[in-house]
Amino acid sequence: MTHVSPTVHEIRNAIRATTGRFEREVDASFTKEELQAICEALGVGADDAERPSTTRMRRQIRAAVGVAESVETADDSTFRKADLRATADAVGAPFDS
Repeated sequence: MTHVSPTVHEIRNAIRATTGRFEREVDASFTKEELQAICEALGVGADDAERPSTTRMRRQIRAAVGVAESVETADDSTFRKADLRATADAVGAPFDS
């Protein structure tokens, strides 16, 4: 029996569902609201007085899940599969690895 690795889309949807957001039919990057829900689930970004940018939230998430050493050194680009897997693990999103 062949085990197929989950797609990026499937991992994103598992994260969305776990953080109380709606799953999407089409493959799409996280919206700002979805990134905020992930930050809330991870307990990061709560000290920001204003709404953080999407790039700042990506950095905070990467630092929180151990993909980056700190927010300052974190990449702010769209999440890659390894980033999504680490995030899914951190928020407790179920997916077949």
